[in-house]
Amino acid sequence: MDSLTTQLAEKLLKVGVKTSYGEPIEMQGATIVPVAIASFGFGAGEADHDVKLESSGSGGGGGGFSIPVGAYITRNGTTNFEPNPIALLAVCVPLVTATGFTVARIIKAFKK
Repeated sequence: MDSLTTQLAEKLLKVGVKTSYGEPIEMQGATIVPVAIASFGFGAGEADHDVKLESSGSGGGGGGFSIPVGAYITRNGTTNFEPNPIALLAVCVPLVTATGFTVARIIKAFKK
């Protein structure tokens, strides 16, 4: 059986441009290439069994997400990027919240 590290390395070889850009789709005379932001994370662990210390170990982890941000659409020889407004709003909400919180704290600090 391969070690956990080797198995994870084999999985990472499959991650690349295909993670962010989908397969081109032909539809009504246009070519559509979906675009997404993708992120992955994982963990691992191993330990040796020492007879004197009777130690053992284990590990695990993993996670990921993908946000569809839009698509490149080619019509009549012209390519344009058309964003996905719902995904852009979802990405902007935490940024706007953090900015508002920070500005409020700065204003409060100057008032004292």
